[in-house]
Amino acid sequence: MVHLWVRAESRANERRVGITPAGARELIAQGFRVTVEESPHRILPIADYAAAGAEIAPQGSWPDAPAEAIIFGLKELPEDGTPLTHRHIMFGHAYKGQPAGLALLRRFRDGGGALYDLEYLTDENGRRLAAFGYWAGFAGAAVSLKAWAAQRRGGICGPVRGWPSQEAMRDELRAELDATGAPRPQAIVIGALGRVGSGASDLLTAMGVRVTKWDMAETASGGPFPEILAHELFVNCILAGPQTPAFVPPEAVDPGRLLTVIGDVACDPSSDFNPVKVYDRATDWAQPVIRVADHPPLDVMAIDNLPSLLPRESALDYAGQLLPVLKDLDRIDAEAWGRARSIFRDHLSAL
Repeated sequence: MVHLWVRAESRANERRVGITPAGARELIAQGFRVTVEESPHRILPIADYAAAGAEIAPQGSWPDAPAEAIIFGLKELPEDGTPLTHRHIMFGHAYKGQPAGLALLRRFRDGGGALYDLEYLTDENGRRLAAFGYWAGFAGAAVSLKAWAAQRRGGICGPVRGWPSQEAMRDELRAELDATGAPRPQAIVIGALGRVGSGASDLLTAMGVRVTKWDMAETASGGPFPEILAHELFVNCILAGPQTPAFVPPEAVDPGRLLTVIGDVACDPSSDFNPVKVYDRATDWAQPVIRVADHPPLDVMAIDNLPSLLPRESALDYAGQLLPVLKDLDRIDAEAWGRARSIFRDHLSAL
């Protein structure tokens, strides 16, 4: 019997979850055992999981879960260095040379557990089977526009917080942009044909922003790309790899550009493949942007849990995409799960 243990998220401001109560009910009907940890922050109430037939466990009790349980979360585990003995499903951010990712892999090596990274659950053609991308792009474009509006007021973007719905986000943002009295900026979105870029483009268009949409064809030359600097707002929506060119080189901080806001939705500053070379650390809800130049200003938004700003929409969307894949956990060595395990083994052997 598959035992799926849904842990509470430990990261601040993280209210998402990867399975709904209805999804838990379907897994239980299929013969799975489902345990859900209590959480004071999760956007979906624990009572609904109990009503669906899930067992309820205390928050943070997953280290004591039965050895055969598969621990399922979204964001990172507490970085306490303890060996990891279970099989874990989560976004590990461990395969691109990130220091925290290497530490995570060592914990799996030391404990004998395994990582099934949600980012690498793919079909036979390499396409991801479930992703938060649309809402990451949507929310990332919104915060980037807030940063632009703050510049028009002569300041810098202040703290952000989650919105109860996308409608509430749009209404608030439209009023903030209108209050500047300035024409909407012109924006460029790279990766516009993907999930992330579609979300960013949809939000920008809804706000009356003119959007230049680029994808692989427009960046195939390898750069440089002066067109990016000729827009006021750039939203990076691509998943970088070894062949990804630098979209914004270090010298882009110099004067002579229209660009004043970069929304790096991909947000992988510690990766060797980062195509935005003007910053070196992620931002957060308390400080959404880093100012990397002053004359004219250049602010970088690089929040790495953007979909959490719209927790209900993003959780329901993602859980719906992922449920068919979770139903295959009784064949965890086959197809998408087997491919994810193989990638983990490759990186573990390279430690």
